[in-house]
Amino acid sequence: MIRPCSVYRDEYDDCTSIKARFHQYFIFGESVDCSQWKKDYDNCKRYQESNGNDVAASEAIIQSETDRRRKRLEAHFGNTTWSRRKLPPEDWSKPLPDWIRKKNENTYLEIKQKELDGLTPAEKPDKFFCAIM
Repeated sequence: MIRPCSVYRDEYDDCTSIKARFHQYFIFGESVDCSQWKKDYDNCKRYQESNGNDVAASEAIIQSETDRRRKRLEAHFGNTTWSRRKLPPEDWSKPLPDWIRKKNENTYLEIKQKELDGLTPAEKPDKFFCAIM
């Protein structure tokens, strides 16, 4: 559960940037406390410099990651509107309807999937696909 130290540093830098502070003020009406990212970064560096022997630092990072994950998934697990299923639907892997298959004919993704499956040789296509975003 311990991520690379650079991730914690990047998260802290991002959290304390001017752009992030403006966004936090716009969304929450106040600045968010970013000190946990700094603590995680410091603990990660301590853990890394001790070659994995600083158990207290690793436990602090793991506890922080666990708390972060629990907080992120609170709404998901607190949802009582939908019932969770135990198994996938019986027909989850049935073939796509004809209209979807026909719509996806000769698309870039279909050509690449055929190449990966070994159905067609990888060669330069006659058509070029371009997406402007």
